[in-house]
Amino acid sequence: MTLEALKDRYTVYKQLMRMDKPIGTLLLLWPTLWGLWIAGNGRPDPLVVLIFVVGTFLMRSAGCVINDYADRHYDMHVERTSQRPFARGAVTEREALWLALVLAIISFLLILPLNSLTWLMSVPAVFVAASYPFTKRFFPMPQAYLGIAFSFGIPMAFAALTNHVPLLAWLLLLANAFWTVAYDTA
Repeated sequence: MTLEALKDRYTVYKQLMRMDKPIGTLLLLWPTLWGLWIAGNGRPDPLVVLIFVVGTFLMRSAGCVINDYADRHYDMHVERTSQRPFARGAVTEREALWLALVLAIISFLLILPLNSLTWLMSVPAVFVAASYPFTKRFFPMPQAYLGIAFSFGIPMAFAALTNHVPLLAWLLLLANAFWTVAYDTA
């Protein structure tokens, strides 16, 4: 593969991961940072914060890839999404699935230094994140499902810092899910 071909793949993958649109990462990161701040009593472990910041970026990127995969037969027919990599034929299904898998694996490797509760919490977090794009076809209010996906960093933050997920973490998840519904519906 030539250097030009590698640059082209990199550009396509950056687009697929929405690296040019950081707002999605921030919408995931802020609630996660709230969880870290509260669980850490205002002084969360800097290494844990770094793990969650990088992991949030990677999982949001994986979610965007899965979203485009789920919408691959629709995006070409919608003006807003017609220039996405799948819609213009710039990426294959196999490439996208591999990219999403690699991003998710790297995210999991990041949390290996953390406790086993955090590892366990990552399972439903990945499931919700990966399944959200498919709920748009049959779930009457997919924004609520998205709200759960966008809020799962909160209980994971508590798990990582306290090895416990108290009721407060779930209430924060619920509050953030409502916030997500509000901004994603407007």
